[in-house]
Amino acid sequence: MNVPALRSPNAALVLDLLRTAGETGISRLELAERTGLTPQAVSKITARLRSEGLATEAGHRASTGGKPRTVLRLVPTAGYAVGVHLDRDELTTLLTDLAGAVVARRTRALDLGAGAGPVLDAVAEEVRGLLTGLPARATEPQPEPTTGPAPATGPDTGPAPATGPATGPAPATGPAPAPATAPTPATELAPVHGVGVAMPGPLDHRAGVPGRVTGFPEWDGHPVREELARRLGLPVVLDKDTNAAALGLAVRPAAPGSFAYVHLGTGLGAGLVLGGAPLRGDRTGAGELGHQTVQLDGPPCGCGGRGCLEVLCLAAVARGDAAGAARILGAGAANVVRLLDIDQVLLGGRLVLAAPEVFAGGVREVLAGLGLTAPVRVAGERDAVAEGAAWLILAPIFGK
Repeated sequence: MNVPALRSPNAALVLDLLRTAGETGISRLELAERTGLTPQAVSKITARLRSEGLATEAGHRASTGGKPRTVLRLVPTAGYAVGVHLDRDELTTLLTDLAGAVVARRTRALDLGAGAGPVLDAVAEEVRGLLTGLPARATEPQPEPTTGPAPATGPDTGPAPATGPATGPAPATGPAPAPATAPTPATELAPVHGVGVAMPGPLDHRAGVPGRVTGFPEWDGHPVREELARRLGLPVVLDKDTNAAALGLAVRPAAPGSFAYVHLGTGLGAGLVLGGAPLRGDRTGAGELGHQTVQLDGPPCGCGGRGCLEVLCLAAVARGDAAGAARILGAGAANVVRLLDIDQVLLGGRLVLAAPEVFAGGVREVLAGLGLTAPVRVAGERDAVAEGAAWLILAPIFGK
């Protein structure tokens, strides 16, 4: 991932504060106060971010004494990422800017059972289609540095923040994207930092290969990340759909520190966030909520078990009993709350979004009946998984 700011964890921390400050921006003094860095270190970092086109002035703010403070903000058009939601029956691709805002979207019907070759052909075609419309950004001449470029690990005075659990492995090796040559002196194409792909699990996030996806065993062990990186010439990160959506929610300003994102769509699963970071487990298989056994003598599930939460919940939806499906979902959510003592339960997925009040109310009722006080709300928008997939690429830029 060719992002100069990644040379320093302190620079990533400053860049993240610029991101969360939004259009109103943040002053250097506030950056120093919130990071614990010295004002000199903040000035050095922000100068480098500005020279790299990642930050710019957003105006001035009155101060208690002396001249007004200059306010800085992130430049969202300084880079882009692609998010791919590879569902069992549909393919959604998004192009987002550096702040995660969606600038282009494509969707098409797709059968995951058609085989890895045709499906990955479709993914590559859709991603290329997005990139043909990549917007240009205006550029301003930057002054030449008087002392040369900052060293790769410059002495950013002040404590470096703990980076916490990594959100994923380094993308697959392959040609890294470089900023495109400016078509005119006044504009250039911003770099695309990579492609995040989210699909049903289980899968091996580190190796970039799916496991035995329920109903689609032919995907087991296929080198999805490696193959897409080769086809597209871009870094690729592969993760479960629920983990991607949870990551996209976790990077929002004021996100809860711990939560379970429970997704009910073509399948059922959960993305778990603890301490602000996704919990994937040692083998990256955490969150397979849909395959909890809740009825020992229940109907067979495609995973090989019986009475799984997923098969019971989808059966209730199929017979038109959304309220019953919500109660079943609530039983699974209650197990997660009891096990992990999380702050919130967030619901999403196409079936939840089709009846949000029914599902939120049903899950709340089950939790309340068990004396569990974790708040429940619907948080996953239509494209939560695809947007979260883009954050698989963007999050490391901001030290997430």
